[in-house]
Amino acid sequence: MNKKLSSLLQYVFFLGLGIFLVWWSIGKIEAKDWNEMKDALRNARYWLVLPVALALLVSHYSRAIRWKILMEPMGYRPSTLNTYFAVLIGYMANLAVPRLGEVLKCTILARYEKVPADKLVGTIVAERAFDLICLVIVFFITIFSQIDIIGQFAGEILEKLLGGSKGQFQPMRIGIFLLTIAALFFIARYLLKRLSHIGFIQKLKAIFRGILEGLTSVRYVKKKGWFFFHTLLIWFLYLASIRIGFYAMEPTSGYGWLPSFSVLALGSVGMIVTQGGIGAYPILVQETMLLYGLNENIGKAFGWLLWLVQFFLVMIAGGAALLLLPIINRKTVKGTTPQS
Repeated sequence: MNKKLSSLLQYVFFLGLGIFLVWWSIGKIEAKDWNEMKDALRNARYWLVLPVALALLVSHYSRAIRWKILMEPMGYRPSTLNTYFAVLIGYMANLAVPRLGEVLKCTILARYEKVPADKLVGTIVAERAFDLICLVIVFFITIFSQIDIIGQFAGEILEKLLGGSKGQFQPMRIGIFLLTIAALFFIARYLLKRLSHIGFIQKLKAIFRGILEGLTSVRYVKKKGWFFFHTLLIWFLYLASIRIGFYAMEPTSGYGWLPSFSVLALGSVGMIVTQGGIGAYPILVQETMLLYGLNENIGKAFGWLLWLVQFFLVMIAGGAALLLLPIINRKTVKGTTPQS
C-alpha cells in the first residue's frame, strides 16, 4: 500500500474514532445532566490552570533535556532552546496526524542544528520505550496501591472472563486461559520465522528490534543518572498536574495522589487510543472517577477540563515555538551555527 495512502487512512481512522467517541459521549447526556456539568465548569477555579500548565511545560522542557542526553553519545549537542521548541512543535503536530510529531521534531533539529534526522530515529525509539516502561510501572503502582478499588475492579473483570456462572474462579478455565496465551505466543513466534520474507512481518520484527535497541541504547549514555532523573521528573510532573487539577473543582478537591495515579494510567491510554486523546481521554477519566464514587456528570466535566487544558496548552505553546524558531535562529538560516 502506498505510504501516503496508509498515513491518510490512519489519520482518518484515529480522527474518526475520536469524533465518534465525542459524539457518543455527548449524545448520552440529558438536559438535566448538561446543567450539572455546566454548573461544575462554571464554578471551577480556573486560575489553577496556570500551575497545571506550568507543570506540563516543565515536563516538556525536561523531556527536551533527556533527548539531548540521548544525542550526546553520537557527538551532537544541540541548543536546549531549539530542542525544547522541537518537542513542543512535535506535540502540536501529533494532534493533527499520529506520529507526525516524531518526524517533525527530528527534521527541525536537522534544519537548525545540522543533526542528521535519520540518526535521531534511535533516540526517539529509546524515548518511547522508556515511556512505555514508565506507563507500565504507573499501572502496577495504581493497581497494587489500591487493591480495594482498582484491584477489585480488575478482579471483577477477571471473574467475568475466567469465572463460572456464580462468579467463582474455576481452575479449569484459568488453565485453559494460560495454555491459550502460551499457544498464541509459540504460534506467533513460529509464524514470524516462517513468514519472515513477507514485508509486513519484516516491518513488525523491525519495530520490536527497534524497541529492544532503544532500551539497550541507554548503556551508551554518559549521564545515566541525569537520564533517569529526567525520566522520573517527566512522569512526576504529569502526576502533579492531575493532582493540582483536582483542586480546580470543588467536588474533586478532596481526592489525593492515589486517584491521581489512576487518572494518569487510564488517561494515558486515552491519549494513545485517539489523536491527542480527543473523546477517549474524558471518557476514561470519567469512568476512572466513578470507581471513587464521583458523580458521573462531574467526572465527565473534570475529564473534559483536564483534556482542554492540555489541548490548548499544546496548541498555544507549539504555535509560539513555531513562530519563534526562525527568529532565534536567524544566524543559522544565514549559514552560521547558533550557540548551544
